[in-house]
Amino acid sequence: MAEKILVVDDEENILELVRYNLEKEGYEVHLARDGAEALQVAQREKPDLIILDLMLPAVDGLEVCRTLRQKSNVPILMLTAKREETDRVIGLELGADDYLTKPFSLRELMARVRAVLRRTHGYEELARSQVITVGGLTIDPERHEVLVGGRTAELTLKEFELLSFLARHPGRVFTREELLERLWDYEFFGDTRTVDVHIRHLREKIETNPSSPVYIKTVRGVGYKFEEPEQCG
Repeated sequence: MAEKILVVDDEENILELVRYNLEKEGYEVHLARDGAEALQVAQREKPDLIILDLMLPAVDGLEVCRTLRQKSNVPILMLTAKREETDRVIGLELGADDYLTKPFSLRELMARVRAVLRRTHGYEELARSQVITVGGLTIDPERHEVLVGGRTAELTLKEFELLSFLARHPGRVFTREELLERLWDYEFFGDTRTVDVHIRHLREKIETNPSSPVYIKTVRGVGYKFEEPEQCG
């Protein structure tokens, strides 16, 4: 069956252009022109990916993202005409997986769509991985569950992938660019803030003191690493 993609934008020319190119690639495309309609279509169609514009009438994209994340881990790719970093960061904080700033190239959009869907399929392989236990942290890929001191930590799919990836390579330092390439699965386009926001969110959910993390360490001037068990505590 064709993968479903929901495209949400109030600009008709963008909707039709994106729909045409996605359908040409074999995807099943559903459209929404405002936030309220987007939530209805998402609930009804259960898409594999949502391309979501932030500037929408009635219910804006940020509210749509917030509402979706209360019920679903569906990958969300934001579109925004705003260039201010704050707008992008807020979207990522609410659980969006990535963003593109308008105007964007169709080639880049299609590359990111393919990358997100490949990552989703790759989750099946991740789910067959072994349980990882480090100190008070347990990562169970099959259950898609992370326990911190015996309590469940609610992670988005991307946060879970990021934590699992780092934990499977304890002690190894990864640059932000490497993490983008490996976990977002597309060529680096120049903004590593996506990684930083996800790392910060992840720390807030698994670390007792996020400002002094035990598990996910920053290596200044390089990137991030997951501490090996004997180094934790």
